[in-house]
Amino acid sequence: MPLKSRQQQVLPELVQLERLIKLGGKNLNSEVLAQVFHKGARYPLYSISMGSSASNVPVIAFIGGIHGVERIGTQVILALFESLIHRLTWDQSLHQELKQVRLVFLPLMNPIGMLNNSRANGNGVDLMRNAPVDAAGTVPWLVGGQRISHFLPWYRGKKGKPMEHESRVLVEHMTQQLLKAPFSIALDCHSGFGFNNQIWFPYAKSKQPIPHLAEIFKLRKMLIETYPHQDYVFEPQARNYMTHGDLWDYLYDQSLTLDTTFISLTLEMGSWTWIKKNPLQVFKSSGIFHPIQPHRVKRVLRQHHVLMEFLIKVTGSYNHWLPQLNKESNHADATSLWYTE
Repeated sequence: MPLKSRQQQVLPELVQLERLIKLGGKNLNSEVLAQVFHKGARYPLYSISMGSSASNVPVIAFIGGIHGVERIGTQVILALFESLIHRLTWDQSLHQELKQVRLVFLPLMNPIGMLNNSRANGNGVDLMRNAPVDAAGTVPWLVGGQRISHFLPWYRGKKGKPMEHESRVLVEHMTQQLLKAPFSIALDCHSGFGFNNQIWFPYAKSKQPIPHLAEIFKLRKMLIETYPHQDYVFEPQARNYMTHGDLWDYLYDQSLTLDTTFISLTLEMGSWTWIKKNPLQVFKSSGIFHPIQPHRVKRVLRQHHVLMEFLIKVTGSYNHWLPQLNKESNHADATSLWYTE
């Protein structure tokens, strides 16, 4: 059951999430992974799952709110979550689909950051720079992660200190839920980079290709063939910039020691487009990272629904398309596309 503190400052996304948990009822498994505290109030870190609980099914996780200021990522996940809950009341095909796959939702991983309208958590640490991973090369100043001060953005935390509570909870839960499955995908939803909607995959720490490059390329190919009018730019994060401390790099490297296929993806919604269409929103506190205009928010919530539904089906059908993978050919094509200057 949702845990509330009488002293909580109202956070609309948390209110919506707890309403949906109640609405989903017995169709969901909900747990509070941990609680974080702010001004004497406690805020839960929820994980909600639907579908099969068997240990041998593939799993897909949707993660949002890691950067509190990028609340549209949380809202996109909540829109998908609400749609699935309502479909469960009438869509028998969805019930059948969920017998073969498990869906995990962590829509709000940094509630204090969202309350403070900040990228960082309550300690001033950027959770996506917080893993014990150092980039193999030069990273952009500050943006790539810094240890100078928590008063500056992109702070990694003190060297040698444990990961922040939210980071540890996410890593532990993903290890339990995804890395023990035969196949899994994580989609981490963000905003605030460029004019295009981008889908990034590891590494952020290095410009070297990852071992599962062929699988990533096949996934991209299926997306383009199935939805030829989509506008996502699919590429390794390091093609844009490298960073220290990326949580998904850390989890991906852990997966390589296990008998599993783990694909981590980051959705970067092109928030510069929203600013171009409404330049005055840059003067609002969250205007750089959020659409602001109600009709534009609705458009963004609709726009990414197709991608997330596609990833659910790809995950549930992994044992059909993955064995057909021509690994050598796909790896060569991917190298030519992404790693040849």
